[in-house]
Amino acid sequence: MTKPIEFYFDFASPYSYLAHKQIRRIEEKENIKINYKPIFLGGLHKLIGITAAAFINSKAKFMIKDCKMVSKKLNIKFKFNPLFPINSLNIMRGLLTINSNIKDSYIDSFFNAYWQDGLNLNDEKIIFDILKKCKVKKNDFLKKIKDQKIKYKLKKLTQEAYDKDIFGAPTFMVNEKIFWGQDRLVYALDEFFKKN
Repeated sequence: MTKPIEFYFDFASPYSYLAHKQIRRIEEKENIKINYKPIFLGGLHKLIGITAAAFINSKAKFMIKDCKMVSKKLNIKFKFNPLFPINSLNIMRGLLTINSNIKDSYIDSFFNAYWQDGLNLNDEKIIFDILKKCKVKKNDFLKKIKDQKIKYKLKKLTQEAYDKDIFGAPTFMVNEKIFWGQDRLVYALDEFFKKN
């Protein structure tokens, strides 16, 4: 039996945003649900021992041009945030604390805020404004993201990704097969829909 598509992502990743926008279209068109798996990309890079593209000048320059090219081709509203990269740790933890009925709204709101609206997600006031729109109580959020169980949960999810040989975001996994990069979503779908 074909396993669901798992989507490993971090809000700080522009390619995760581009993948997310494609996923939303596919979920609507194909009537399927893709399993979002939050990880802390900075932690994953540390486990692997690699330097993120954001900190390598030539790669960072290329990434900006590439993301703009991809978003234009796919007709996705996109603005490369000049504040890239952000520390996404708290908003990634936050995703693990909220009710499932508002999870989609939370994911959409934070992705859009950073990669569509160019907002500063290092600014607590902006985060609190987004939480309010998602009907998440600020005090609950602040308390829960400091909870050791939540800290451990995100760390565990990141470790699990590493243990599966995942090395970046976005990554799709179907039937134990890894598909890395927003442009590999179509291959993950082929694997998902193939006949056993």
